[in-house]
Amino acid sequence: MYDNRLGIKGNFYAGKFGIERYLYTLHRISGLGLIIYLLLHIVVTSFRLGGPDAWAKAMGTVDSPIFKFGEFLVVVAGVFHGLNGLRLILTEFGYFIGKPERQEYPYKYSTLKQRPLMYFLMILALVGIVISVYDIYLA
Repeated sequence: MYDNRLGIKGNFYAGKFGIERYLYTLHRISGLGLIIYLLLHIVVTSFRLGGPDAWAKAMGTVDSPIFKFGEFLVVVAGVFHGLNGLRLILTEFGYFIGKPERQEYPYKYSTLKQRPLMYFLMILALVGIVISVYDIYLA
C-alpha cells in the first residue's frame, strides 16, 4: 500500500518531479478558478432578467477595484490554463518528446525533452499576462 505521508501538501511540493509538478497543480487551481468565474458570470448575467434597474444595480456592484482585480486573475488563469493545456495536448500526442529509443545510462526522460516547449509556452503566457495588465489597468 502506498504511504501518502505528505497528504494534500504533496500537491504543492514538487520534490523530484520538477517544475512540471507545479504546473500540474497550477493547472488544476486555474481550472477551478475558471469554473467558479463561469458560475459567478452566469449569476450576474441572470440579473438582466430583472430589468434595467436590476442590471444597473448588479453592474454597479461589480464595478469596483476588487472585481477589476478579479477580472485580471481570470485573464491570468485563462492564459495560463490555455497555454499549459496546449502543452499537455501536444505532449500527450507525442510531440516534443522524441521517438522511443533504447535507454542507456544516464537515462534521458521525456520530461527533459519537452521542457523547451514548456519554457516557450510559459514565456508566451507571461507575455499574455503583461498585455492583460496593460489592457486592464493602463489602457
